[in-house]
Amino acid sequence: MGIRLFEDRTFYNKLVKLTLPIAIQSLLLSLVAVADSAMLGRLNQDQMGAVSLATQIQFIQNMILSCVTSTVMILGAQYFSKKDVKRLKDVFGIGIGYVVIISAVTAVGCIVIPEKLMAFFTNDPLLNSIGSGYLRIAGWSYLITGLSQCLITMMKVTDHVSMSATISVVTVVVNVILNGIFIFGLFGFEPMYAKGAALATLIARIIELLIAFSISFQKTYIVPEGKDLIRHERIIHKDFVKCMLPLLGGGLLWGVGFTSYTAIMGHLGSDATAANAVAAVVRDVLCCVCNGICSAGGIIVGNELGVGNLELGKKYGIRLKNMSFVIGFGATVLMLMLTPFIAGYMKLTETAHSYLIWMLVITSFYMIGRCVNTIVINGVFAAGGDTLFDMYSLVVSMWCIAIPLAALGAFVFHWPVLIVFCCTCLDECGKIPWVMYHFGKYKWVKDLTR
Repeated sequence: MGIRLFEDRTFYNKLVKLTLPIAIQSLLLSLVAVADSAMLGRLNQDQMGAVSLATQIQFIQNMILSCVTSTVMILGAQYFSKKDVKRLKDVFGIGIGYVVIISAVTAVGCIVIPEKLMAFFTNDPLLNSIGSGYLRIAGWSYLITGLSQCLITMMKVTDHVSMSATISVVTVVVNVILNGIFIFGLFGFEPMYAKGAALATLIARIIELLIAFSISFQKTYIVPEGKDLIRHERIIHKDFVKCMLPLLGGGLLWGVGFTSYTAIMGHLGSDATAANAVAAVVRDVLCCVCNGICSAGGIIVGNELGVGNLELGKKYGIRLKNMSFVIGFGATVLMLMLTPFIAGYMKLTETAHSYLIWMLVITSFYMIGRCVNTIVINGVFAAGGDTLFDMYSLVVSMWCIAIPLAALGAFVFHWPVLIVFCCTCLDECGKIPWVMYHFGKYKWVKDLTR
């Protein structure tokens, strides 16, 4: 009993220590979207809706970057637990190479052909024009986002998680303040509206990169040398790609699928677009706790698996799975409680206001599946390299069920907006039984290190 109590105390202490900074960081990043929606929503819903559609490009980029940084976290956590600094630097160097390529491609697309990218999300000329202006400026920030996120991920892996949260605090505070200045035209500046939000994001990202870069070269931090960015052990690169490809497949399926949901809603009119934009921001804010536990739990389980403590890693995974249901139900209750206040704050048309209330109610029940699947699939499964399951489950639940139903309902059968929105929420709750069945196979209980 004494040993079990010690293990429990160790687990929960470490989980809280890692979760709080990561959850705060996730919350702060979500608050940027909240600030954009709140400030632009106080002007008019077209500005808010257009920016919501435009930022789907960044959403896809972040999904792809997340696959790279998640691979860095998965392999890095196991090598860090073994104190294998050489291979840890190799993993980090490989990750940087991939994020630079991804960021460059995204930035060029947003700067050169923003109108064509916006045409995928809306057929409204006004929304396209506003969104294109946003992307031309924000695209430059997408060029540097990947590098800063890779540096911050390394801090999390190497026990500097509080510093990563501090960087996010500074970045978000700067972003929100500049949002107000540039959007509304404070302190003598001309009002820039959506373009002001883009400029604020660009300046904040530059500051984030400069801070992360300067901190990473302090003595207690681990960063690759110049040669580590070019030369790596071939076997480590092979391990990196083997771990990353399923994550990339799953990330693309999920990211493009989620963007498709937004595009479908965007073709149902400005009222549906505006309501969906607000509901999405609220959803992302309430996901912060489960995102924090997902990342923290993955590091903890990965640390144990990396040093060969497979049974302890398995026990921690089971504990995280049970916690995911509690968090999911808590998020449902919280969203239902907040719905009247959120709907009352936003300046929307009567139709959009009605849509928003019911979208928030529908999303509240969706949160159960979202929390469970995020913690179990992206945290526990990924910690042991079991990354293929996510891709398989997304093919079936999202691409074979939710997206076809939503598209048919919107463009063929012309279902009511809220029915189409319900279709976009089917994927998460529907796959919980499958996730629990796969969890019980314990394929994720593996040591990935060399």
